[in-house]
Amino acid sequence: MENILGFVVLLASASACAGILAGMLGVGGGIILVPVLHFIFGKFGISEDVAMHMAVGTSLTTIVPTSIVSARSHHGKGAVDFALLKAFAPTIIIGVVAGSALADTLRGQVLSIIFGVVALFIAIRLAVIRKETTARNKDGAAIKVIGGFLIGGVSALMGIGGGTFSVAVLSKLGYGIHRAVGTSAAIGLLIALPGSIGFMITGTGTPGLPPYSIGYVNLLAVLCVIPATMLATPFGVRIAHWMPDSKLRITFSLVLGVMAIRMLVTSL
Repeated sequence: MENILGFVVLLASASACAGILAGMLGVGGGIILVPVLHFIFGKFGISEDVAMHMAVGTSLTTIVPTSIVSARSHHGKGAVDFALLKAFAPTIIIGVVAGSALADTLRGQVLSIIFGVVALFIAIRLAVIRKETTARNKDGAAIKVIGGFLIGGVSALMGIGGGTFSVAVLSKLGYGIHRAVGTSAAIGLLIALPGSIGFMITGTGTPGLPPYSIGYVNLLAVLCVIPATMLATPFGVRIAHWMPDSKLRITFSLVLGVMAIRMLVTSL
């Protein structure tokens, strides 16, 4: 990666676009950032096996500060259910550790395919869904155990904060959307912090890592992404308020679908 300046400019610009999309679509930046990071790392000569792991690990690291800010904001509005968070935390963390360890055993191509398939599934689900149904049972112990493990594991594999999955699970357990979203923001920290540490550890000593990397986390990319996304996201939020929910949902599904298909085509 010889052209450091070009890398910084391209990544900052792409991160700003990702921040706008994240603000528009009401999602964490990870599901947008991973394909962006994967593309840029590849453009600057990083091998496919390393590029996807770097994209996932770096994305998880950028989620740490944003999830802290988000969780504090939701907590200020009384929307974080700490009892629920405590119930989910052990299985989520176990899932994250398992997902991080599994990612280290997979080739970059396989990791890309997993991301593409799951992202495409989410995109299709958002495109066809019309109305969410919620369960009435908040005591679903099995759902909390299995759901927590899957949320942590799949999110760690994909480099995302898990909001897409955790909000759906909490809604099925009967929690109101504001409570689900607020608690999900805190869950993002439970996923991102151990996940990023895991990718730092498992990537240590890997050949072909770009400069300024700790394992599979590129610190230069982190420093570019965080300010760019945080500055750009409010603009996306403003745009979102001009659009009806149905158009936002379709926009998200289209953007995510295109990214997922591109990643699958490139990987295959």
